[in-house]
Amino acid sequence: MQEGTEISPGHPAETWRGDVYAANCPTRLLLDRIADKWTVLLLTTLADGPMRFNALKRRVEGVSQKMLSQTLRQMERDGLAVRTVEATVPVSVTYAVSPLGLTLVQAIQPMIDWAETRMPEVEQAQQVYDRRST
Repeated sequence: MQEGTEISPGHPAETWRGDVYAANCPTRLLLDRIADKWTVLLLTTLADGPMRFNALKRRVEGVSQKMLSQTLRQMERDGLAVRTVEATVPVSVTYAVSPLGLTLVQAIQPMIDWAETRMPEVEQAQQVYDRRST
């Protein structure tokens, strides 16, 4: 946002801070979006460099064409990704992470690292729980 613009009536963007615990706070919607697995996977993939749609689809296994399209559109709307259309034949569309998106990547990368290294402990806890619950 540009300095002096308002994010909501009476709240300049540079001083506005949401309250995610408040039922009507818009940060809840944003938190829901940035916690979405497809958003996380696409954002961190794009952090490695710009990619075209089909390359993203190949890299992020399991994402449907519809979900990929919807997620990229929403990421662009939220300012997390940039879509560039090149006037070639056929038209070439490239997606890249935005500067705002890079700040989010920096915040979520430790969470991804944690998940990738702690899965054995989580599985062990699940097994203990499942044995207790049976």
